[in-house]
Amino acid sequence: MKQMFTGNVVSLFISQSGLSTRKMQQNIYLDSKGIIGDKFYGKDINRSVLITSTDSYNLAKKHNIDMSHGSLGENILVDHNPYHLSSGVQISMGTCILEISQNCTLCDHLSYIDKQLPTLLKHDRGIFAKVIQEGEIKENDKIFILD
Repeated sequence: MKQMFTGNVVSLFISQSGLSTRKMQQNIYLDSKGIIGDKFYGKDINRSVLITSTDSYNLAKKHNIDMSHGSLGENILVDHNPYHLSSGVQISMGTCILEISQNCTLCDHLSYIDKQLPTLLKHDRGIFAKVIQEGEIKENDKIFILD
């Protein structure tokens, strides 16, 4: 299988039940149901992992919206913009293989951060992926598109 290097993992997050903030992690473990320990684990395998680019935060910052990483609800923040990837494309991070399943739809909670954020990030919030090969992803892991 051919691999093309595209970037690195910047930060990792999980959602905790009953909390609105995301908890930063140095590593996450994934299986076929999603991210182990995340409140969305086992709910919808096609939406089990949200990948967001630092480009989304930079775009918000250009419009004077300053927010901390994790605010967009991502599980994995990367330094490469993957939003152009089509459903079915597989990527490798750490010991995992993920498959892009769909673009991320906008959530109402973004307007609580700033009213212009949903419109601004309409196509730039993130992409969902499902787990194809279970394993571990750590901060600074390299990201490869698989062919």
